[in-house]
This record gives sequence, structure tokens and C-alpha cells, in this order.
Amino acid sequence: MSTLWQNIHYKMLRSGNRLNLLIGINVIVFLAIRIPAVVEQLLTHFDNSSILFYANKYLNMPAYLPDLLKRFWTPLTYMFMHAGILHILFNMLWLYWMGQIFEEYLGNKRTIGLYLMGGLAGALLYLLALNLLPAFTSANAAQNSTIVGASASVMAIVVATATLLPNYTISLILFGPVKLKWLVFVILVIDFLGIVGANAGGEIAHLGGALMGFVYIKQLQKGHDWVGGIAGLFKRKPRLKVVSNNMGKNASDYPRQEEVDRILDKISQSGYNSLSKQEREILSRASKQE
Repeated sequence: MSTLWQNIHYKMLRSGNRLNLLIGINVIVFLAIRIPAVVEQLLTHFDNSSILFYANKYLNMPAYLPDLLKRFWTPLTYMFMHAGILHILFNMLWLYWMGQIFEEYLGNKRTIGLYLMGGLAGALLYLLALNLLPAFTSANAAQNSTIVGASASVMAIVVATATLLPNYTISLILFGPVKLKWLVFVILVIDFLGIVGANAGGEIAHLGGALMGFVYIKQLQKGHDWVGGIAGLFKRKPRLKVVSNNMGKNASDYPRQEEVDRILDKISQSGYNSLSKQEREILSRASKQE
């Protein structure tokens, strides 16, 4: 058992893998609430857990502004909460799959920041929609509505990846090879259509996170790194930098940043597969600068 905990501790805190850290936090929060809640229900009766009641009340984010003012921390906590096993399972799978692609091209220093920004953007759009749009205000929907889950945060990373690499191809069961831009387009259409459904607030939050992911990459391509800029406030950085754990050649072997920027722009427009062999070699050498 000690070895298991040592492995978990290493993967979350010492491996430097931000995806492991985010997934670990989500899973720990879920289990820390759900396991005691199951025990409580077994000792009393089902569907009446005070643990779940208070966790949902104080950690999920309400749309009703007087309640939000009293629970001002919930725009952060809600993005680490989940409504059930399937909810957290699919969110963490999407985060792992898309996060790996995201980090392959942009490194792991931006993952947590974009996750948080996506969650906050989803929370903001959710608040605005339920408190301003007539369809919701006429039904006083905000008073009894809350959002829960990492979906907005995950959508930010998913859409950011698709914006950076629109023609990146992945294989899906039953569908075969699919480009990221079409996969994300379908997901966004489903989320938009779901606004009139039972999970309207959640779908709106998804769109808020997606918008953040799109805007973040567009700003990054213009040289404005909202996440990395905080960590390197006093260090001048190029527009985009591809990172790698490889160690290697001296500075004279590195390509000019203008070449790297051009190649990254080409990836954004046409996908990685559009690169020539020489361009891939340039990108590979540039990745060794960090």
C-alpha cells in the first residue's frame, strides 16, 4: 500500500506532469466526498446523504447572486467537483487525451493556467446567461441552479488544442480518422443545442470554456501569453515556443525564432502533417531550447 501511495505522490507532485496533478486532484476530491457518502447511506438509508448535500451546497457554484456572494469561493471549487462516476470519467479521459496533445506542442507550463481560466470563463458566461437572458430570468432559473464539473476547464484545453492544430488527426472507434477541427465543431454544436435542455447551465459553461481556449491560442499566436506571461513576468519570451525534455546541442545549432514562428503558424493553419522533413527537423531542434 505504501508503494501505491508513493507512486501516486510521485506522479502528482514530483513528476512535473501537470495533467497527472489535475486528474489526481479531481479524483481525490471525488473519492473524498463519495466514499464517506456511500458509507453514510449504508448506515442510514439511500438518497439522503448529508455529506453530499453540504458538499454540493458549499462547493458547487450557484447562479443566484446573493448565494454566490456568500459562497464566493465556488467559481474555483466547482471545477473540481463532479456529479457522478461517468461525469468524472469522461471529463478526465478528455483532459488526458487532449492535454497530451496540447502539452506535446506547447509544453506543460500552460496546462493548469488554461484549466483554471477555462473554468472561470465558463462560470462567468453561466452567471451572465442565467441572470440576464429573458428565457432564464422569466423562469427565475438562477435561484435554484448550480453548475458542477471540470467540463468548462476541459473544453478550454480541447478547443485550444483544436485551434492550434485544426488538422491534427485522431482515430475514433466506428468513425476512423477524424480531424480535431471537425470533432470539436460537432461537440460545440451539441453543446449549443443543449442550451434548451435540462442541463442548460452546464452547456453554457462548456461554451464559455471553449471560447476561452480559442481566444487564448489566438492571443498566444500574436505573442500574448496570458498564462506563461505570469510565470515569466520579467523574462522576455518569443511568441510561441515548442518544448521538450531532450537535452542537446549548443545555442549555435538552434534555428532563428522567426523560422519557428512561421512553422507554428503553418501547423495552426494546415496541421503537423503539412510540414516538410526540413521543417520538422527545425521544430525538433527548436524544442531543445527550453
